[in-house]
Amino acid sequence: MSFLHLAIFLPFLMAMLIPIFYRWTKQLHTGWIVLPIPVILFIYFLTFIPQTMDGVVTQTMPWIPSLGINFTVVVDGLSLLFALLITGIGSLVTFYSIFYLGKKKERLNNFYAFLFIFMTAMLGVVLSDNLVVLYLFWEMTSISSFLLIGYWYHRERSRYGARKSLLITVFGGLMLLGGILLLHVITGSFSLREIISEAALVQSSSLFIPAMIFILLGAFTKSAQVPFHIWLPDAMEAPTPVSAYLHSATMVKAGIYLVARFTPLFAVSGAWFWTITLVGIVTLFWGSITATKKTDLKAILAYSTISQLGLIMTLLGVGAAALHFDSWNDNIYIGAIVAAVFHLFNHATFKGSLFMMVGIVDHETGTRDIRRLGGLMQIMPITATIAFIGTFAMAGLPPFNGFLSKEMFFQSMVDVTSLNLFHAETWGVILPVIAWIGSIFTFVYSMIIFFKTFGGKFKPHLLPKKPHEAPIGLLLPPMILAALVVITGFFPNLIAKPLLEPAVKSIMPSLYGTDYSIHISFWHGFTMALAMTAGVIILGILLYKTANRWKPFITEKVPAFFRWGKAYDNSLYYMEQGSYRFTLWVMTGWLRTYLNYMLTAFIILMLGTIFATDALNFDISTISRVTMMDYVLVLVVIVTLVGIVFSKSRITSIILLGAMGYTISIFFIVARAPDLALTQLVIETISVVLYLLVFYHLPQFSNIEEKPRWLSAKTFISIGVGLTVFLISLSAYDTTFFPSISQYYIDNTYTKAAGKNIVNVILVDFRGFDTLFETAVLAIASIGIFGMIKLRLTRRGKNENK
Repeated sequence: MSFLHLAIFLPFLMAMLIPIFYRWTKQLHTGWIVLPIPVILFIYFLTFIPQTMDGVVTQTMPWIPSLGINFTVVVDGLSLLFALLITGIGSLVTFYSIFYLGKKKERLNNFYAFLFIFMTAMLGVVLSDNLVVLYLFWEMTSISSFLLIGYWYHRERSRYGARKSLLITVFGGLMLLGGILLLHVITGSFSLREIISEAALVQSSSLFIPAMIFILLGAFTKSAQVPFHIWLPDAMEAPTPVSAYLHSATMVKAGIYLVARFTPLFAVSGAWFWTITLVGIVTLFWGSITATKKTDLKAILAYSTISQLGLIMTLLGVGAAALHFDSWNDNIYIGAIVAAVFHLFNHATFKGSLFMMVGIVDHETGTRDIRRLGGLMQIMPITATIAFIGTFAMAGLPPFNGFLSKEMFFQSMVDVTSLNLFHAETWGVILPVIAWIGSIFTFVYSMIIFFKTFGGKFKPHLLPKKPHEAPIGLLLPPMILAALVVITGFFPNLIAKPLLEPAVKSIMPSLYGTDYSIHISFWHGFTMALAMTAGVIILGILLYKTANRWKPFITEKVPAFFRWGKAYDNSLYYMEQGSYRFTLWVMTGWLRTYLNYMLTAFIILMLGTIFATDALNFDISTISRVTMMDYVLVLVVIVTLVGIVFSKSRITSIILLGAMGYTISIFFIVARAPDLALTQLVIETISVVLYLLVFYHLPQFSNIEEKPRWLSAKTFISIGVGLTVFLISLSAYDTTFFPSISQYYIDNTYTKAAGKNIVNVILVDFRGFDTLFETAVLAIASIGIFGMIKLRLTRRGKNENK
C-alpha cells in the first residue's frame, strides 16, 4: 500500500480510534485531537500540483485481480481539485465545529467519527479509477451522510431528513451500479481510464444509452437535481458544520464530479448534451425561485445550493459540445467547461462561508428566521462583512469571484445558440433566457439573506438570545473562505494554471500535450454577457423591493404537480400502508401457511426452470438395476411417512421420523457411500434426541379432529412437490449445462489441501468461508434466541413481582 492509498484511509483510521481515546480525553475537545489529520492531508495533496500540471499520478494496489478489481488511485487535475476542497474545507469545518459544538452537550465521538468516515468516502470517490471501488466509496458517502444528517436523532425532523437523503441517494447509487455493470459488459473492464480509451466501442454498443441513463441517475440524485432535489432542504436539519461541509463543498459535488469524469465517454451523444443541460437549467431555475420564498436562512441556502449545482451541471452539459471540435483554438465551448470548474471552486468558497455565517447567527441569536432577524450589522460587524462578501459573490457582483464565473456562464449560454450541433441553434435559444431569469432570482435571494439579516430594524424582543459578535474561533474559518472569495476575484489567474487548467484537461484529454492555457480577466468589453448582468442587477433590485407583491403568487399558486416533497411523502405513505396490509394478509402466524408459500414458490420456480431450459430428460437406460433390497427400503420409507402424517402423538412422529432417516442412511450404504451414511446416522440421532427434549415440554395434539379435505390446496401442493422433485431427480441424472467441477476436487483434494476425504476437504478448505459464514449465522441466531428467552424470563419475573 502506497502512502497515497494510506492518505485516503487515514481519516477512516482516525474515526476508528476516536471511540478509544474519547473516554480518556473528555477534558479536551475532540476536535483538537482530530484536526491535524485533514490539515496534513491538505498539505500533502498540495504537493501534487506540480505533477498534475504536467501529467497524471497513478498508484495501484491489488485487491481482487481475478475479477479485474484493483484499488487504483489516480491523481489528475480534476481529482486533485476535489481532494483539495475535501481536505481544505474539511480542515476549516473541523476547526469551526470545535467552537460550534460544546463538549459537554454533544456526543463528539460520534460526530467526528461520522465526519471522518465521510471524508475518506469522498476522497475514495474522486481518487478511484476502478469503478467498483468508486461505487463502494459512493455508497459509503450515502451511509455516512445519513449518520451526520441524523446526528441529532432525538429530533423527528433530523430522522426524517436522514432517511429521505438515504432513500434517494441509495436509489441513485443502485442506478450507478447498473451503469457500471453495463460498461463492464461492453468493455470487459472496470477501469475508468480503460473504458474511456474504448470510447468508440462503448458508443457503438446498443447498451450505450441505458448505461448513460443509469450513470446520470446516480449523478442527479447525489447532486440534488430536479426532481431528486427534495432531500437536500430536509438535510439542513444536520448541524451547521455538516451543512457547510457536505452540502456546499463535497457530497453534493460528487454528482458533478461523476458527470465531468464521464464526459469524454458520453459527450458524443446528443442525449447526453440535452439531458444534462435541460436538467441543470431547470434545477437552476426552480431552486432560485423556491429560495426566494423561504424564511429560514438554512432553507434559503439549501435551495440556493440546488440552484448553483444546476448552474454547474448546465455548464458541463453545454461544455460537452467542446469535444466535437478537433482544435481548441476556435473552440468557444471549452469556455463552458472552464466556467464549470471555476464556479465549482467559487461556489465552495462563498457557500461554505455563508453556511458558517448562518451557523454564527443561529448560535449567537438563537434563531435563523429572517422575520425575527434584522439590524445585526452594528452588533455583529465581522459576521456581516462575511455575509456581504458571500452573498454578493453568489449574486454574481464584482469584484468577487462569483462575478467572473457568472459572466462566463452567461457567455456560454449565449454561445450555445450558435452551436450547429444537436439542433442547439433552434432549441438552444431557451437556455440563455431561462439562465437569465434564474440568475435574477439568485440576485434576489442573495439580497434577502444579507439585508433581511443585517439590514433594517433591530428586533431584540423577537430574539431568543441577546446577540453579540461571535468568538474568533467561529469567525476564523468563514473569514478564510471569504478572503479566498476576494483574492480569487481580484487575482483569478492565481488558481488558473495550477488548478483550473489541469482540471479542464482531465475532462478534455485531447488538451494534454498542447499549449492550451486559461486566462481570466474582469473586462471583456461591452458584451451580451455584461448586458445580461446589468439586467440581472436592475430587475433583481426591483423584484427585491416589490417582494411582498409577487411572493404570495409563487408561494400559494404553485401547482400540486410541482410539489415534489409532497409527492415523496405521499408515495412513502402509500407504500408503507400497502406493505402493512400485505403483511397482515400474508403473515397469518401459522407456520404451515408459510410452508405453503415456500413450497408453492418452489414448484413454480423449479418447474418453470425445467421447461424454460428444456432440461426435462427421461433417459433412464444407464440407471443401475433395482434390487429387492431397494424395494424393501422404499416400502419402509413409505410406511414410516404415512405413520408420521396420521400419528396422533408427537413422540411417535419423532420416532418414525428418525426411523425414516436411518432407512435413508441404509440407501447410502447400498450405494457405497459410507461417509454420507455415517453423517446421516449422526445427524438423525442428534435430531431425534433434540426433538424429544424440546417437544416433551409442548402440549399434546388437539383432541378436535379435522375432517380431511382431499381437494384442498394442501393436496395439490403435496402432489406438486412430489412431482417436481421426481422430475428434478430424473432430469438431473442425465442433464448437464456446465462441465462438472467434481474432477477438479478429485485432482486437487490431496495435492492442495493434504486431505483424503473429499467431502471434508470441500467443507473445511475449498468452501471454508462458506462454512465459516454458516457458523456465524447459527451463532447470531443462537444469540438472538437466547436474548428473546432472557427477555421473556425478565418480563415474567417483573409480572410476578407485581
